[in-house]
Formats: sequence, C-alpha cells, structure tokens
Amino acid sequence: MQRLARSAVFNGYIEVARSVGLDPFAVLSACNLPSACLTNPETKVPAASVLRLLEESAKRSGKSDFGLRLAEKRSFSNLGVLALLVREQATTASVLDVLVGYMHLHNEALRLHVDVQDGNAILTLAIDLDRIVPMRQGIELGIGFLHRSLQRLLGSSWKPNVVCFAHGPPMRSDAHRRFFGITVEFNQDYNGIVFPARDIDAPVPAADAALAGHVRQYLDTLSSRPRGTTLASVRDCIEVLLPLGTCSANRVAKHLGVDRRTIHRRLARDGETFAKMLDHARVELATRCITSSDRRLSDISIQLGFSCLSAFSRWFRARFGQSVTQWRAAQPEFRPGSARRQNGAGSASRF
Repeated sequence: MQRLARSAVFNGYIEVARSVGLDPFAVLSACNLPSACLTNPETKVPAASVLRLLEESAKRSGKSDFGLRLAEKRSFSNLGVLALLVREQATTASVLDVLVGYMHLHNEALRLHVDVQDGNAILTLAIDLDRIVPMRQGIELGIGFLHRSLQRLLGSSWKPNVVCFAHGPPMRSDAHRRFFGITVEFNQDYNGIVFPARDIDAPVPAADAALAGHVRQYLDTLSSRPRGTTLASVRDCIEVLLPLGTCSANRVAKHLGVDRRTIHRRLARDGETFAKMLDHARVELATRCITSSDRRLSDISIQLGFSCLSAFSRWFRARFGQSVTQWRAAQPEFRPGSARRQNGAGSASRF
C-alpha cells in the first residue's frame, strides 16, 4: 500500500535548493511532484517521491548533506496540528510518546521508537515503504529533525551521546559533526540518537495538560491508521527491534505488555504468524543494509538474527533466488565500488 506524507516535509525546500544552485521547481517536475506541494503543507504526496526528490537534489547539487541542510529549517510547526499536542506535554518523555504514536499523521512511512537500556535512551527512526528506494537523505533529514527537537526541549547546549546512521559515511563528515556537535557514527545497526535516560524526565515549561487532552482527542479522530491492532503493533515492534539486534517474540510481547502465547494467538486470528512477519521485516532490512551501507555481511547477518554467515547466505538465496553479490549488482541505486569488500578476498565468492 502506498504511504503518503504531508507536503509540510518540503518546508524550506525552495530556500535550500536555491542556496545550492538548484531550480526547485525543475527538480520537483523531474520527480513527478505537483508544484502545489511547495505552497500547501496539507497536500498529500507519496512518501517514496519525497525520498526521490531529496536524493535527486543531493545528486544534482553535489551536496551530500542536503538532508541536514533541510533539517536546519525544521521546527515543531512542520508537524501541523500535531505540533499543538507536542508543545503541551509535561515532560520530554511524553513528547516522545506523542511523536511515536502520532507521527503517521505527518508521514505514514515514518516509524519512531524509544527504548531505554543501561541508563541510555535510544530514539530510533525507520522508513517503511512497500518497495526499495534510496533513502539516505530522508533518514538524515528525519534524524536531524529529531535532534533539533530534543535541543529545543532540553536546551541549545544539549548534545547526545551518539548519533548513529545505518548507511556508510560521506567523503567528508564535517557537516555532520557541525550539525550534531559530536562525531557521528556510520554503518551502525540502526538510525537513531542515544542520550542519557535521565533527559527524558526533563519538564517542558508552560505545558497545558487540559489543552493537550483536547488536541489528543482531535488527533484520534483524524487518525486513519488502525491503532491498537495486534498486526500493526507487532509489525511496528519488529521494525524497530530488528535493527537493534534484540527482536524476538518474547521481546515484542514484553513491549506490548502481554505474553508470547497471547501474541501468537492474536496473530493467528488474522491468519498471520510471528515467523512470517519477522521474515518479511528481515527481507526489507537486508535489502536496505546491502545497498546503502559498507557493513560486512557477517555483521548484517548477526543483526538479522542469524547464527552464522552461511545461514544468512542460504536464507538470502532462498528468498531472492540468487546470491547477495548477484542481487546487489542488479540494483540501479548500487554503485560498484561504493562499498568495501564485505568479507575479505577469500570469502567474497561464496555470496
């Protein structure tokens, strides 16, 4: 099913595009997007087309940090009505809960999740589409927006412990270091921001609980995505936990506040199984990792939950009908030589 996004995702695009020598309307036309999406923030456009526009803009301008340049123009107001609910939350934790629960009203393809481990809060972002598209710039725009949002909540001097990207590093990372204020780590298991868990308890000044309640009721009437269904909840948990390397039926059940048997029973009612849903998520994550990062295949196989590289190789061939090398060479967005040899000269031929 095609996922849509509010045209508010283009806020600031004209200014940024022109600052790097682009004709914004020409790029828009090349990506088959209506010019109205640059003037009406409520126009709905395919999320995949948004990603294509960002990638095309970076390519034509030669600016690998195009997504971050656009993130600099972002504020909570880009979220429309959702921004009202965000601003009236009492703590940073409740702000994040709202973003996780309602972000689909802004962009149906975005998936956010917050997890707390060993004294750290991990805010992750994923883009869920029904087909494979390059999304480096979209990911960096999303993480950039989340970083700026946390700074507005916690103070301009706030810095996270780590900013992680699943894709490989650019030729120069100066722009990333300047934007985030720290050294950014690439080729990681997930796209996200890691910061002290104590920060999520920080109060939000001037929050109005009564107004927040009214806005939440209104947003619930707008929500077109089924909320609270087992299929949707399990799918979202799998999409978030799999890149973290912590995905299992038990872990998903714990996140949803039920036991493992309950998960299996509810999925069975819808003719689904946890194993099938996990396998589908593995397919999507494997294709993204193989085409967009320089990570070793052995690392990818561990992230996907396989006990060894050979098990991952057999699974991949069974799902795609060819080896990783053959499949990757057939992808138009993969540029030969952009990723390092995955497992050394001696083992590359196995895949």
